Parts: sequence; structure tokens; C-alpha cells
Amino acid sequence: MPTYTWILLVTLSMACDNSSSSEKTQPPPRLNPPITTNDSFPIGKIIPAVACQDDASFSYALYIPQKKEDPAPLIYFFDPHADGPLPLNKYRALADKYGFILVGSNNSKNGNDYQKADLIWHHIFTDTKKRLPVDFQNLVVCGFSGGAKVAGFLALNHPEIKSVIANSAAMPENASTADFPFSFTGLAGEGDMNMTDVVTFCQLLDKTKTLHRMILFDGKHEWAPQSDMRIAFLSVLLDRVRQNNKPGLLISEYISLSKKRLTEFLDSHQWMQADNESIRSLQILKDIPSADTAWFTQKHREISNSESFKKEEKSYLELFSQEQSFKSIYQQQFQKGDLQYWQQTIGDLREKSKSHSMEGAMYNRLLAFLSLAFYSISNQLINSNQNPGAEYYSGLYKLADPSNSEAWYFSAILNARNNNSDATESDLLKAVETGFRDSNRMMQQPEFLSLHIDFNKIENRMHNP
Repeated sequence: MPTYTWILLVTLSMACDNSSSSEKTQPPPRLNPPITTNDSFPIGKIIPAVACQDDASFSYALYIPQKKEDPAPLIYFFDPHADGPLPLNKYRALADKYGFILVGSNNSKNGNDYQKADLIWHHIFTDTKKRLPVDFQNLVVCGFSGGAKVAGFLALNHPEIKSVIANSAAMPENASTADFPFSFTGLAGEGDMNMTDVVTFCQLLDKTKTLHRMILFDGKHEWAPQSDMRIAFLSVLLDRVRQNNKPGLLISEYISLSKKRLTEFLDSHQWMQADNESIRSLQILKDIPSADTAWFTQKHREISNSESFKKEEKSYLELFSQEQSFKSIYQQQFQKGDLQYWQQTIGDLREKSKSHSMEGAMYNRLLAFLSLAFYSISNQLINSNQNPGAEYYSGLYKLADPSNSEAWYFSAILNARNNNSDATESDLLKAVETGFRDSNRMMQQPEFLSLHIDFNKIENRMHNP
């Protein structure tokens, strides 16, 4: 059965992968979290940092739910900023509902290579295996953007991992699709520049025997809302049901939830979302005893044959073709250095992105595409000390994504290179205002060391935004 036929297979992938130095839409790690080594972990409370017993430089955030099985299912999270507590705070209610223990790495971040990612896994896996009552035969890894690629890399190399939840990115670079020994759940916001990358990967998995499914949500490049991550949590639990051949109440819960979502999509005339819901449920419920899939099969047949669906599908195909054309034009313009062109283009995109429509989602993806491109070019030029070019592209970065802390941090570095203490401090305060929290990075930045900057003022602002 073909799935997601409305997405073009030709994509320009500029995902924030694990080699990037910074993720752009999530806040950096919290400062100096308390370290806990007592194995009598509290229940129902997030512990920001549990130090690994074999090496205290590695730590993880931990949440043990109010109710859990023994042994309990466990999900390891990988945030691109090494902010272990962030996803635990977002999904602790789901952990309580379904009995998952949650672990978030405080070391895994963009900028690490995969060798470092493997070392981090060794420490947190070894430590949690010794200290937690967990089902280590059915481990789940979940990551956002660059962290999603880490999750995929680990699953490819560690057979104890049975499920991957990849939020806003697919598998690592050069990872071919195959009959994976783990399930794959891809999530992406409709305004996420990596959405086509995730969808394309799921399309390719259609040609394999890998258990997989995809969840699109109303959002940008961000951790999925709890309501959509709930589907991912349920899907990996149902994978266990499939493996154990033990049908239970989870099947009824999932079917009821999915039918409700599908009906809401139909009521709001979101034909393609409704069809995707039917397809995903058929994938998730496949080969599960007592799972009545006839209703979803019938809905898929009705929706996909309707004129409304075909019309919407045609519009999506035209939009995605247009999106690829825009990206090709932007690629050519990157080398021309035409400030007026970019000011006009970014202004137009920002205005059009305000529309709550599939066109608005496309313009949001294009803005995110430009933000990532300007970040990448600026970062490269800064690292190679090509300051005039770096100033130009970091200016475009701020123009395309003014709420991004990394854009202001880059600007601070360049002002520091010009010995402008006031402008540097102003940019750092702006970076903090937009989410910058990495005090260690700031204090170790060589450009800032010789300037007269009120670091106490900046750090106070971090703690009291």
C-alpha cells in the first residue's frame, strides 16, 4: 500500500545533523544542575543530573513515573543542546500514563562526532543498567534533530535498542534503508525544514520490512507536542504487544484515539491528514492479534478515492515542487551577496508564513531553510576568520531568524573581534533574551576574554530572564 504519495521524493536535505555546532530552536542546557548519585531515586520527580558511577563527567536526567511495570520500559532522550531535563519535562505526563522511565543525556549535543555519541551511550547505558529496574531487552531511543540522528546511529550499532523515535530528522547521513531490527517512528512539524527529509525516509521504508510510521504535527522545527508524542509512545508499546503476542487494553486505547483524530481531521476537511492517520494506524496495528483494522481500511479507501483528497494532494505536489524551485534559486543567490534581494525575500516569506494554511507552512519551511543556511555559512566563515563575509551572513541570519540566540551570539563574536565591548555585551544580552544559557561556552570564548564585559550582568539575566 503506497503511503505519503503527496510528498516529493526529491529533497534538499539541510538537516541539523550531529556534526553541527549548535541547534537553533531549543534552549541550551541548564546551568550547573545538581548531581545525584543516591540510588534511592525519588518517584515522580525529575532529577536534572545523575552522575554516572564510572565517570562523573557523564550524567543524565532521570524521571521515574508514579506507576511502572517491573521491569519497566525505558526511553533514552537526546536533545541537541545536551539538555537532558527538557524532553523529560515535556513528556513526564506520558511517562506516568504508560509507565515509561525517562532518561535524558546531559552530554549528547550537536558538535559531537558519532564516536563521542557511542562513548556517551556506553556510560549512560552501563549506569542505568546497574541502577534501574528496566526492561533492557526492549529499549527505546528518542532524539530531536541532531539528537534524532544520534538515536538512529545508536540503534544501528546496538542490538539492545528495539525502537527509534526520530523527531525532526531521519537517520544519520549515508544510512541506507533496510530491514532494520528496530521500529522507526518519524515525527515532524509541517513548518519544519526537515519535514520532507523525514517523509522521504518513511517512503523508502515502505519498500522494506521495517516496522515504521510517521506523525506530522502543526508546528515548526521543535520537539513534538505531547498529543503527538503520545502516538509515538503508544506505537512502541504496541510493538511490544506484537512481539509478545499479548493483546491488551492498549489496542483499544490506540484505536479509540486514532478514530477520534481521524474524525477530527475529516470534520476540519484536512483530507490528507485524515488519510495519513488511517495509513499510520494500519501500519501500527499490523499483525497484532485482536486489532480490528477493517474500519481504517475502509476509511483509507474512501478518503483516497475522494475528489477532495485528490484536489488537496495535487495542491501539495504543486507546492512541494514550488518549494524545491525556491531552494534552488536561494542556492544560487547565496554566492551573490545581494543584501536588497535578501531583505525583500525574507520580508515576503515572513509575511506569507503568517497564513494558517499549507502555503503558510511552506513559507515557514523556507524561512527555516534560510536560517539554517545562514547559520552554516556564518559558522564556517567565523571559524576560518573570514570576518567581512561572516558579518554579512550573520546579519542575514539575524534578519531571517531574529529570535534565534545563536544569531546574536555570532554577532557578539564578530563585534568582539572589532574590539567593540558595548556592542558585544549588547548582543550577548540579546542572545540571553532569546534563550542562550551556555555560560561555560561564553566564559571560554577567546574573543570575549580581553574585553570589558559585565559577565555578572549577563549571567544574572540568564538566571532571571
